Amino acid sequence: MTYSIDYRKQVLSSIADSMTIREAALFYGLSTSSIHSWQQNLAPKTTRNKAPTKIPDDALIEDVKTYPDDYNYERARRLNCSKTGIFNALKRLSISQKEDPRSSKSVSDKKSGIPE
Repeated sequence: MTYSIDYRKQVLSSIADSMTIREAALFYGLSTSSIHSWQQNLAPKTTRNKAPTKIPDDALIEDVKTYPDDYNYERARRLNCSKTGIFNALKRLSISQKEDPRSSKSVSDKKSGIPE
């Protein structure tokens, strides 16, 4: 949540009027690090320093079509990202886990109990 500039000025003016940063943090329900950062720069940040690193949807869909039985860590290696990033991108695209238990790499067909 971003606090308004007026609220930030009010907190900083209380500090200027003989209130310590800790007292102001307790009184306003803020963290001391927020107040320190407001002293450095009053205006809230509107941009990121780092570009978003989303996985391209088309590349992920193509990877799922090409390698339908692969694990997320294998896709992450190919697409140069993290397992969590793959998980979130698959969730965003509504691509669920494989439905056919016979296609699992971890369980052989003999152990799964499913006749071929």
